[in-house]
Amino acid sequence: MKTFKTSTTRFLGKLALVVTTIGFAIPCEAETRPPNIVVFLVDDLGYMDIGANNPECFYETPSIDQFAKTAMRFTNGYAANPVCSPTRYSLMTGKYPTRVRATNYFSGKRSGKFNPAPLNDEMPLDEITLAQALKEKNYATFFAGKWHLGKTKEYYPQNRGFDVNIGGYNKGGPYTGKKYFAPFKNPEMEESPEGDHLPDRLARDSAAFIEANKDKPFLVYLSFYSVHTPLIGRPDLVKKYKAKAEKLKGNAFTEVPGAVAGKKKQKLRVKQDHAVYAAMVEAMDQAVGKVLKQLEASGVADNTIVVFTSDNGGLSTSEGWPTSNLPLRGGKGWIYEGGIREPWIIRYPGVTKPGAVSEEVICSIDLYPTVMKASGVETKHVIDGVDLSPALKGESLERDTLYWHYPHYSNQGGPPGGAIRVGDYKLVERYEDGKVMLFNLKKDLGEKNDLSAQHPERVSEMRAKLHKWYQSVDAQFLQKKKGGPEPWRP
Repeated sequence: MKTFKTSTTRFLGKLALVVTTIGFAIPCEAETRPPNIVVFLVDDLGYMDIGANNPECFYETPSIDQFAKTAMRFTNGYAANPVCSPTRYSLMTGKYPTRVRATNYFSGKRSGKFNPAPLNDEMPLDEITLAQALKEKNYATFFAGKWHLGKTKEYYPQNRGFDVNIGGYNKGGPYTGKKYFAPFKNPEMEESPEGDHLPDRLARDSAAFIEANKDKPFLVYLSFYSVHTPLIGRPDLVKKYKAKAEKLKGNAFTEVPGAVAGKKKQKLRVKQDHAVYAAMVEAMDQAVGKVLKQLEASGVADNTIVVFTSDNGGLSTSEGWPTSNLPLRGGKGWIYEGGIREPWIIRYPGVTKPGAVSEEVICSIDLYPTVMKASGVETKHVIDGVDLSPALKGESLERDTLYWHYPHYSNQGGPPGGAIRVGDYKLVERYEDGKVMLFNLKKDLGEKNDLSAQHPERVSEMRAKLHKWYQSVDAQFLQKKKGGPEPWRP
């Protein structure tokens, strides 16, 4: 077990008392100490992959489901992008990744009919990260797991505001050693005993940091490598889910029309029954439970904001097709709801009501301003997200629009495209040909019924708003191939 050194300056001791002129003792620290922050970011976890969102879920997530009963669950929560690195950037900065051209996973430059838009594959060093901002309030800061926000060490967590970095480096997944089992051969973490399971290791280190820093404000950012490929599960859990899957009926797959030019058919998983993926989900759930229990054991749960979310939708159209996002359309790498709608559960003691459910539309760009507001840090630079405090209190947010921009060819089969959501309506724009589709998500969550021909005025208004946003963030688009046709331009 790795041990952690706490800061030499602790937060005024365990309890600072000020004696007033009439002799009363006032517990100042209890009133002034900002809340601790714990963020669980799960890689590739779909909206329908937890029991709290999906009563028919094949995977068992008792820790997350119980956590949802103590917190607020959002049914309209999104990632800023359908793949990992851009969403991770948005969580760290509160900004749309399009602002810095970080619009695909680092370094995804796949071509199709056209070349992709120019890609910046590192989080700029002048960005003020979540961890750096919290240093203003003397937070102890900890990162564990997948980083994927820069190629060289100057971009790693320990140089972006985190006091401790366990396992975060330039690789997007656990691609060395025995993958999810030790030896991990990760240059940014001490090696574990043979066979140690990565989710549990990261949870143990997170719990140790909480206990070591319980007397001062802290940020724990546990960014799981799970449930990303390679698909490798704990043998005991794989055995359990193989037996469970044998009792299910029906086909696991279907074929759908290909979304990218030149591709006629595409395989799509329509049933959750992948035993290895299920084992990975449950192991991640157990790790979440271990950290939540440590908050209680350390006596800090009542002053800790806990956030649970994912970086993009579940992987359902490629790379092993491990999960189904139905009724949501598409999955990771797609601008449809299956690629961008995420689990979002937030517990803010004294603010959220246990078991509350919100239909407010939120996004990964909102984490940063919400944490800044809660911690009392003033933000003086451009932020695209909004403080979620009103929603967490059960009120409405002053927001009517969200935007997405993905000018790349996904390695999961998704086409380059953008989208805008205004109220219940979502407009999707394809970058290969400029085609648009309009959906009413309240009536058609699966995005099956294109309403663009029925509502031309709404299409025109939403498209104009989307294009104006493109200009405001200097959005880049598909590039012409040598000797090829000119790409569509908004």
